[in-house]
Amino acid sequence: MRNETRNKFNSYRESVALANGLSVADTDKKFTVEPTLQQTLENKVQESSAFLQMINIVPVAEQQGERLGLGAASTLASTTDTTTKDRETQAIANIDSIKYHCQQINYDSHLTYGQLDQWAKFPDFAARIAAVKQQRIALDRILIGMNGTSRAATSNRASNPLLQDVGIGWLEKIRTEAAKRNMKEVESGSGKIYIGKGQHYQNLDALVFSAVTDILEPWFHEDPELVAIMGRDLLADKYFSLINNNSDKATEQLANDLIISQKRVGGLPAVRVPSVPAGTILITRLDNLSIYYQESAMRRSIVENAKRDRVEDYLSSNDAFVVENYDCVALLENIEFKDK
Repeated sequence: MRNETRNKFNSYRESVALANGLSVADTDKKFTVEPTLQQTLENKVQESSAFLQMINIVPVAEQQGERLGLGAASTLASTTDTTTKDRETQAIANIDSIKYHCQQINYDSHLTYGQLDQWAKFPDFAARIAAVKQQRIALDRILIGMNGTSRAATSNRASNPLLQDVGIGWLEKIRTEAAKRNMKEVESGSGKIYIGKGQHYQNLDALVFSAVTDILEPWFHEDPELVAIMGRDLLADKYFSLINNNSDKATEQLANDLIISQKRVGGLPAVRVPSVPAGTILITRLDNLSIYYQESAMRRSIVENAKRDRVEDYLSSNDAFVVENYDCVALLENIEFKDK
């Protein structure tokens, strides 16, 4: 790298070392990111994604435990004849015994000397590097949440380009832990939910309305925060408008990964989120989806690899993807448009 780039890179490493109470020489060894810096990074990742800003990203002390059950689990109002019995409280949070397990996910990256030389021309050199990584971490978390089905000891990006083997996401959690909330077919053995003339559901509105009534618990049927999350295949782009589209700044445009339809589907706002599998609708509250990360478990190492003419940034976090309340979920899959 050029001398100007070297000076900026050294300053960047010095700032990382100072913030974590390290010597500059120790930044190329694996170190634990200071909790306040971990929180700052998590906040920046969340801020880079409109979708992540609307779900929960929660620090947890333990790597494993019972999910937090964020949000009211059921109704609370009641009456009691206290002349014959005591009043009894109702659990405000979900109290089932479903566990979470934060497992290591690596967010490793590198920049070549040539790329660093180009970026060194900008006064916000360090901030620019950080922003690109934060945005990619945000998109990767959404990918895993929507497509993750397993956690391989060593993931294979070529075989699983949607990060299916990096972690178990929200949709897979619903399939395995709340199968009765997962609708995959209408006619037994068909493996399809057909939408069209002569079919059981003639349009998406009928399907979504029926799913809310038949799959969600009654106290969530009229919840004003319910949305229908879907991919771009089910609704044409012309029915959507970007939120927060009052700025032309590239960094702010990148945050517009959440697109909300001006029209409703089955009475619910239609929300288009990147990476939702084709033919899939997830009905829930956005704040029913969570990402847990383990506090004081983020590890980092910044290594200059002269043999490859690049700088490598190794960053790992223990993460878990959690659905807080399965009573407020309906996962509809294998949707196809086909007249009978």
